[in-house]
Amino acid sequence: MYGKEITVADREMVEERADQMLREAADADVAFLVVGDPFGATTHTDLVVRAKNMGVEVKVIHNASVMNAVGVCGLQLYRYGETISIPFFTETWRPDSFYEKIQNNRRLGLHTLCLLDIRVKEPTLESLCRGKKVYEPPRFMSVNTAISQLLEVEELCGGSAYGADSLCIGVARLGSDDQKIVAGPMKKLLDVDFGPPLHCLIIVGETHPVEEEMIEFHMIKS
Repeated sequence: MYGKEITVADREMVEERADQMLREAADADVAFLVVGDPFGATTHTDLVVRAKNMGVEVKVIHNASVMNAVGVCGLQLYRYGETISIPFFTETWRPDSFYEKIQNNRRLGLHTLCLLDIRVKEPTLESLCRGKKVYEPPRFMSVNTAISQLLEVEELCGGSAYGADSLCIGVARLGSDDQKIVAGPMKKLLDVDFGPPLHCLIIVGETHPVEEEMIEFHMIKS
């Protein structure tokens, strides 16, 4: 494409071998392309800091991301609270640190955008113990899995931050021609087939009449 060499930079390369990229950028134009907003990840901000400290000029080309594109579901962007991430649970690791953030958002009547786990090129625990990395198959969390885990955490924490009847909006493949947006109670969204990734979930807070009209377009049919 355009006669330029392209290197696929996975997270491991960006986090552990960024020095090579920065050294090349000192003498030539290097483009670092990312999905979504370039400052949506701390790693990318760190790259800019390191480049500037090396005297490398940085030009940023902004892009849409889930953080603003999610407005298509009809909820007003300034009525969102803190965004949370939901990781895949394992048999020995079932974190609930996001629960308090959801609870705080709900108390303030704000919507909560839940970003769902993406596991790509993740080494297995067994391979790390052996000192030779073997990678898991790629996994992308679905809206259904996210809701199941959220309900499990609510049952354990018992703070009534949300429940099976709480209104949510599930979004799949945001921005693509086949994007899917479905609104409804958590318990009903559990049974919806959202299709291929990527997915995200919004826990709806207090709503404005215009938001309610927009939500109605996406409401699951009884």
